Amino acid sequence: MSAEPPRIDHAPADAAARVLLRGEWTAAWLSTRPVWRATQAALGGVAAGGSWDLRQLAALDHLGALVLWHHWGRRWPAELLSSDEQRALLERVAAGAAPAPPAEARAGWSEGVEALGLRVTDAAFQVRDFVTLMGQLLLDALRLLARPGRGPWRDFSGHLYRIGAQALPITALVGFLIGVVLAYLMSQVLRQFGAEAFIVNILGLALIRELGPILAAVLLAGRSGSAITAQIGVMRVTEELDAMRVLGIPAGFRLVLPRALALAIAMPLISVWTTLAALVGGMLASDITLGITPAYFVEALPKAVRIPNLTLAVSKSVVFGVSIALIGCHYGLRVKPNTESLGQGTTASVVASITAVILIDALFAVLFKSVGI
Repeated sequence: MSAEPPRIDHAPADAAARVLLRGEWTAAWLSTRPVWRATQAALGGVAAGGSWDLRQLAALDHLGALVLWHHWGRRWPAELLSSDEQRALLERVAAGAAPAPPAEARAGWSEGVEALGLRVTDAAFQVRDFVTLMGQLLLDALRLLARPGRGPWRDFSGHLYRIGAQALPITALVGFLIGVVLAYLMSQVLRQFGAEAFIVNILGLALIRELGPILAAVLLAGRSGSAITAQIGVMRVTEELDAMRVLGIPAGFRLVLPRALALAIAMPLISVWTTLAALVGGMLASDITLGITPAYFVEALPKAVRIPNLTLAVSKSVVFGVSIALIGCHYGLRVKPNTESLGQGTTASVVASITAVILIDALFAVLFKSVGI
């Protein structure tokens, strides 16, 4: 039998109320726009009740049965003539069909309150999971101190190389350019007041105490924090996390701890590296615009910026690194086994990491406002 599109006929006059279906009511035909429009128009001219005869159909699949079921108003017609296979397919469609959407969506203050409550509940669950992750990291650190020979050192070394060594070029470039830009901008103002020599004080204090650590943390949050979330999220999508749980491998000890240790060590080093690159850029720009020689810059910098500023910068860089690692792991472990959730988790991880870095830096600035000043 040659393939023919869906068609609706009427039975002979002695059964005028009977609707006779012919052709192939399958996705191959119904997925084409002209046939779909013609079928909908034909169904629109036929009452849902009455008698329906499906015995002359050449083929019927799930989509065709779903179209008929929706046209019948999700109720069985008064009379249905069909084969056993056709009725079984219609019964499966009737059992699994979603309820009809409401004719008019209700909107009011109660729905808004409910949505707000869901957001608050989700935020509370996230806080709970994050605190649990912090506690588990502390326990894993104590376990590592008790038995350092069984630590995940291979994972740690790999993360330290990828997070630290591979980030040196980009952080140095960005730090150098930031130093050049700051020096050029400040030179325009200082020249007006004859205070060119104070550019060493401004650049040194700003870069060593604040901008160097912040810049390095933001770069690593976007570069390494997103990578951490994506790595663990892919493990969720590919069910590797479930396999680790079945095998009894603790995810915190093998996934979170190595990354947190690597970032805690790499972040201060990257911060100092970025600060040095920024100081070199500022030194060169100061020499070009203000005539301040690099020799004078190097000699005046230790007098303008005291050692406690560097200590404070390195200390908060450690906190930045652990925070970025925890946030990246937190969102990676929350990823659902689908690609959309993976993308959303990676984006949320970067945003949360940068926000956390800025908040932590503000907290350090308030608590240690008298240190090194």
